[in-house]
Formats: sequence, structure tokens, C-alpha cells
Amino acid sequence: MSKTFIIAELSANHNNNFDIAAETIRAIAKAGADAVKVQTYKPESLTLDMDSGYFAPRTEGLWKDYTPWKLYSQASMPYQWQPKLKEIAEEVGLIFFSSPFDNEGVDFLESIGNPIYKIASLEINDTPLIEYAASKGKPMIISTGVAEADEIADALAACRKVGNNNVTLLKCTSQYPATIADANLATIPEMQNRFNVDIGVSDHTQGSIVPVVAVSLGAKIVEKHFTLDRAMGGPDAPFSMEPHEFAQMVKDVRDTESALGVVTYNVNEKDKLRRRSLFVIKNILKGEKITKENIRSIRPGHGIHPGFLSQVVGKIAKIDIARGTPLDFDHFE
Repeated sequence: MSKTFIIAELSANHNNNFDIAAETIRAIAKAGADAVKVQTYKPESLTLDMDSGYFAPRTEGLWKDYTPWKLYSQASMPYQWQPKLKEIAEEVGLIFFSSPFDNEGVDFLESIGNPIYKIASLEINDTPLIEYAASKGKPMIISTGVAEADEIADALAACRKVGNNNVTLLKCTSQYPATIADANLATIPEMQNRFNVDIGVSDHTQGSIVPVVAVSLGAKIVEKHFTLDRAMGGPDAPFSMEPHEFAQMVKDVRDTESALGVVTYNVNEKDKLRRRSLFVIKNILKGEKITKENIRSIRPGHGIHPGFLSQVVGKIAKIDIARGTPLDFDHFE
């Protein structure tokens, strides 16, 4: 089984502080992730600076009382940080990549050598953006949290239109935080069969159960939000993992990989000898018949296979055979 690619999503958990972002990346490496993902956008990449109508403050949920503009202003990561954070990530052995939200973001990420493009769930219907990112020839990861099957197919078609077939889809529940009951991970093997691409999971639940089950169902990527400390606050803090939790998740995923192993029906020789075989249970003298009363199928497996019992019964012993001896074909005529 190939190793699951584990991504820590830094997202808005930098709290507009470069030093926190840098410290978080170092903690991500220590927790065992393979990569750190950030987001590359400005508020205008996503919304308008208005506080009425469609852009009024939210009335419920995790981001209640925030206008979209205020939320994205607070959550966005300054572009000038990203080349520096990429260097820090690579110094500690992490792959650093990002989600762009407009063509300007793609162009910027190309300028700093972004190695992978991630498309967020709510951007999956922006096929021109997907096509533009895919045209750069880098691996594509696409979250499907708010997409129906035909929309997923359209996103894949946008990638293939520009010759990019290196795409992984992420099963995702776009609720923040999400409930385990909403994960519907049985979709993972169906997605793999339907779309013929690798599948992963982008998880917003608490704990490791969703990643572990996803990997057991064939997920090749696990993405979870990461924060140094939920008490620091921030838009994404409530559904982010702290370092010790993330490290435990990594261990759980790696243990799951070990448990899955490979398809095999091999039994080693030592284990074969632990099984049953035919043994002499009463002393048999030379010239006596072998019967069901003087041999029996018992453990361990040093004697004749129990399947030969009917063929062995009635044979004549050509030597004395002591009780407790594993029966051998050389013992009888």
C-alpha cells in the first residue's frame, strides 16, 4: 500500500501574525505531516466590500456577525509572507503548496514555484479557474464538498481539457465543524470507481476517526486543519487540530496503513506447524492395523495432514510406533 499523503491546512490559523504562521509550520513538521497547505487570495478574490444584501453580516453559524469581506480580510494570508513560509516549510522537510482563488493567485503561486494546486470546495464550479490552474501542469487536488456528480465530472473535464490528468478528488463535508454522521465515507470507493482517479478526504470533524476510516476505504490523501492552540481563536480554530492531536492522527493513519498491509493468503512454515495433524494416541506394534482408535487429528502439525485420515486407516504398521509420535507415511505399508 502506498503511503497516505497527509496535509496540514494552515488556513486562517496564522492570526495575521507571521511568527505564528512560521511556528505553526515547524509544529506541523514535528507532528508528522507530509505537507502544509495555505490559501492564496485577497478579499476581492471572493467577495465585495459591502454590508448589505448578499454581502450582509452572517446571522448564524461559526462566523455569525461577520460580513464576507471582514471574514476574508481577517483570514487571508498576505502574499509577501508566502515565499518566506515556503522556505521555512522546505527547511523542515514539508511540501508547501496553496489553494488559489483567482487567476492572479495562480500567477503569483507560479512565480514562487508552487508544486501542487488545491481547489477548494466552493470553487469547484469555477471551471475557468480550474482550467487555468490545471494548465500549469502541476498535480491538482479538488475538494468536492458542495458538488454533485456532474459538477465533479465538469471539474475533471476542465483539467483534462488542458492535458492535466494528475487529479485527486477529496471527499469533503463543507460544514465547519462537520459531524461524523455527515461524513458519508462509503462514497470514497464509489467515487474512485466512477471517476477513475485517486480519492482522499478533507475532514472538518473532530478527532481521527474520519481519516482512519477514509484510509481504510482507499483514501490516498488526508487533509486536516492545524492550529498551535484553539484557545488562540480565529475563524478556523474550532475545527482545527492542535499539535498533539494531529500527531496522534498521523500515528493512527500510519497504523491503519500497517493494518491494511497487502492482499495475501500466505502462511509461514512456523504457523503451519501450529495446525492439526495425525498423531499416534496409543502404542502401535509392528504388524498392527492403524485405526481410528489409535490415531487422531490433534495439534501440532508435524504429522500427516488430517485429510488423509480415511486413507491411512486400515494400513499395517511396519515398525513399532509409540504414543505421541506424529504419524508418517513411512510408518506403514
